Amino acid sequence: MSLIETEITSRALPIDPEIEADAAKFQQMLDAFQAGDLEEEVFKTFRLSNGIYGQRQGGTNQMLRVKFPYGSATPEQLEMIAHLCETYSRGWAHITTRQNFQMHYVQLNEVPSIMRQLGSVGLTTREACSDTVRNVMGCHLAGACPYEVLDISAWADAAFHYFLRNPISQRLPRKFKINFSGCSTDCGQAMFNDIGVVAASRTREDGSIEPGFRVYVAGGLGANPHEARALEDFTPRESLMATLEAVVRTFEQTGNRDNKLRARMKWVVDTLGWEETQRRILRSRRFLPASVTWPDGIPDVVRERGDAPAGAAVGVEPTPVGQGTLVFIGRKGGFEQWCNANVVRGVGNGTVSATASAELGDVTAVQLRSLAAIQRDLGLQVRTTPRQNLVFRGLTEDQLPVLYTRLNEIGMATPGAELARDVVSCPGADTCNLAVTQSRGLAKAIGDRLEEEGLAEISGVRINISGCTNSCGQHHISDIGFYGAERRAHGQSAPGYQMLIGGYVGEEQAHFGEKVLRLPAKAAPEAAAYVVERFATERNVGEQFRGWLERVGGPKAIADELRHLDNFPTPAERPDFYVDYGETGPYIAEVGPGECAS
Repeated sequence: MSLIETEITSRALPIDPEIEADAAKFQQMLDAFQAGDLEEEVFKTFRLSNGIYGQRQGGTNQMLRVKFPYGSATPEQLEMIAHLCETYSRGWAHITTRQNFQMHYVQLNEVPSIMRQLGSVGLTTREACSDTVRNVMGCHLAGACPYEVLDISAWADAAFHYFLRNPISQRLPRKFKINFSGCSTDCGQAMFNDIGVVAASRTREDGSIEPGFRVYVAGGLGANPHEARALEDFTPRESLMATLEAVVRTFEQTGNRDNKLRARMKWVVDTLGWEETQRRILRSRRFLPASVTWPDGIPDVVRERGDAPAGAAVGVEPTPVGQGTLVFIGRKGGFEQWCNANVVRGVGNGTVSATASAELGDVTAVQLRSLAAIQRDLGLQVRTTPRQNLVFRGLTEDQLPVLYTRLNEIGMATPGAELARDVVSCPGADTCNLAVTQSRGLAKAIGDRLEEEGLAEISGVRINISGCTNSCGQHHISDIGFYGAERRAHGQSAPGYQMLIGGYVGEEQAHFGEKVLRLPAKAAPEAAAYVVERFATERNVGEQFRGWLERVGGPKAIADELRHLDNFPTPAERPDFYVDYGETGPYIAEVGPGECAS
């Protein structure tokens, strides 16, 4: 055992018996598959339900996804991810838009050992993929946000544990996603998920204020995005868990099991109609007390940890949060710019929060160990964010310079939160079977172009990229979005993108970006820079992206200005237009079996 493994083991918790059982069963099923005693399709379904996803490289190369409920991470967990990605992967891990960590090029035979090591720090891969209730997301500022109605942390934790290994959620018609937000700003992105829970309040008859929730149902992205709908005006705290189970049960009973392309909760509404879907959910909840699984009242973890909001400090102007946040970062550089862009103030308990920037969501083993040391030394909380960064919470003002210095030493102190340079991307054709383009390569190219043109620090504009239409990079809900598409020009295949603009999620609503035009991949950075520059120079004081877009004529007007970029030179003139980012040979759109639909 190495010194690193010895140190991790000395800090580890006893392995959860259920995680040990998961690892033992994985070994048993793997042995049967490799011996030819288990059908490949059956084994694929099994490994996916345990968070192990095939890569486009084939063979025994696997992507391993680790669930981090509502993004919460301990120092020991970060150190474990560092050890695993260094020992079994490429030396770095990837933060997903659903607050998980992923590692690639993991070998099948190593999976049971990795599952046990993760279990020693309270982590699991169980139900991170496949037709199950996936990782339960939550606002990364929950419990540290000056705007929240309730701290949803314990509620998200309760939902995670309730559905993990729950028989009703093991073989759903399709994957099922639950998100929590503590206020209508919706940093947890509740509005485009199968269930989106937003903390809300209502006035009782005696005039007092009752905190609770508004539950949204049947949202989704993918090739056909749908905005979630409010199930009812207000859901009391005592009824939330039963409401969640009722929605999952309704999906299990009515989801399309014959066509996975139309099997999500949003298609249930399209098939049954909203009123009938709503009626079935509420009826299911009404009769849940007759079930042995009835999640009665407020969960124990909520009673123990509480859910009172953080509140706002007296005399302190709370930092704006959410999509469209306009930031003035100043010109002094260094610590001051980082504070202006990456720090959230105004919490009633006297603390502040600060973002550590992870370019493209990637964090090396060295960085992970440093982040763990910072968290431990300063006594902080850490959460991953939907924009693939990490947030340190519970800071004092005196600790900010210390945090900045230590993040700067590991290259994670870039002023990035809510600035144009913070580009989000899915893994794309680097590892995914369904992707047709190298979305990560485009993300870096756009970031580099913005830096070159002095546009990287423009605030109030988000850029998201997916390698295909499935929107793992969430291109639909960003101000500027791209998804990969094969193009043909001069008799050859070439990498291309569909550009969208005007996406938004917040204030309990979602607007999906409208298509502008298709572009060669190599022209996309210029298009993105053009839109960012126009927004920066033309917006009025305090004007957000969607307001500016409507004022200048909408997506069609922008498309007219960019149409000249949808032009492929001949292969002889520009051979690079026929080679994708990060590749050396001619572009080929290779699409394999999509295991996320398995």
